[in-house]
Amino acid sequence: MNPGSADVHREQNVPNDAIRHGIDPARQASFSLSNRLARLAWSVVWLLLARATPRPLHRWRAMILRAFGARLGRNVHVYPSVRIWAPWNLCLGDDVGVGERAELYSMATITVGARAVISQGAHLCTGTHDYEDPLFQLYARPITVGSHAWICAEAFVGPGVSIGDGAVVGARSVASRDVPAWMVVAGNPARPVKLRIWRPEGGQA
Repeated sequence: MNPGSADVHREQNVPNDAIRHGIDPARQASFSLSNRLARLAWSVVWLLLARATPRPLHRWRAMILRAFGARLGRNVHVYPSVRIWAPWNLCLGDDVGVGERAELYSMATITVGARAVISQGAHLCTGTHDYEDPLFQLYARPITVGSHAWICAEAFVGPGVSIGDGAVVGARSVASRDVPAWMVVAGNPARPVKLRIWRPEGGQA
């Protein structure tokens, strides 16, 4: 679902204990104090210990992410300029690559399957608002990216969207709806272009 979509309904959104409900966000914080303190600690540690590290130090950055609750597979490559809102809501499979300046806005869980690639500048956003609510209520919905999928440069994946195994979201595309497995989509909004022919060894075309 694209942020600001008219299809936002409370029953479709995943409860998030960190998000405060029934408050005026213009005057009060939208997140619990414990959440804000945890994110402050995370931001300071990432800035001081990861942001300026050489690109090849993937294991070091993975260790920092795990220390803050991220669930990572083997050989994960998260580059130093990646922005991660809450690492404890992040699950990356084996051999996942997250490119420079990618934004993982993980108010809700972001799950990325093995050997998927999130290219530079891509934005995975789990947060949205109910703009029909007088209080502009904030909600969070999880994002899933399947194994062998590719989110191309500067593409946007919205809250609650599932990207199927092997799917490709073209550069600067906006995926506001689920993308079927092995489908190539492009544009704003992203629309099917073709089926991806390649399959991993043992897979079927």
